[in-house]
Amino acid sequence: METVIIDYGSGNLRSAAKAFERSVSEADLDMEIVVTRDPSRVRHADRIVLPGVGAFKACKSGLNAVRGMEEALVDAVIEKGRPFFGICVGMQLMATRGIEYGVTEGFDWIAGDVVKLAPTDPSLKIPHMGWNELSLQSTHPLFDGMENGQHTYFVHSYQMTTANPGHVLARVEYGGDVTAIIGRDNMIGTQFHPEKSQETGLTLITNFLKWKP
Repeated sequence: METVIIDYGSGNLRSAAKAFERSVSEADLDMEIVVTRDPSRVRHADRIVLPGVGAFKACKSGLNAVRGMEEALVDAVIEKGRPFFGICVGMQLMATRGIEYGVTEGFDWIAGDVVKLAPTDPSLKIPHMGWNELSLQSTHPLFDGMENGQHTYFVHSYQMTTANPGHVLARVEYGGDVTAIIGRDNMIGTQFHPEKSQETGLTLITNFLKWKP
């Protein structure tokens, strides 16, 4: 079994890989964590992780610069239904489009836009950085062992707004509702960084590695 973490020059690869390797070890899973920019390896992976740090437009450009990567993702995630986990901007890329530094098309796997945070309290700073409490909006296999109020770590100025509210699996409060986790079918994405969210993040990662959608 192989879980690939995609290297396209825009991810927090080292800490993400360490967190996934720790989950494999602690859960005693027969699985290899591989960081790769090889589309053929992504195409044949059992599970796929797309991290992302920075702006939507830059991340999409970085991904497009790896020849064949988006086609490999579509084949593995959409055609073959392999479990997919997007982290931060990696999650945002699942949207229809992002508007950071101009309109940029996303994968359109989950209909919606990525828009700038607009907290109602002007004292709240942008970017939103730090810990916040999850409010789970539904039951999901990846929430096994998790509960409302657990803290996760955020660093972002934009959030995803989905056309279908049912695709938002968890929110946090930051001057209004902020999307924290999205998902449908074999896909999930977190606006926060599970690799930096200590036990809550490791629980989510472990559940993803065991997930059979």
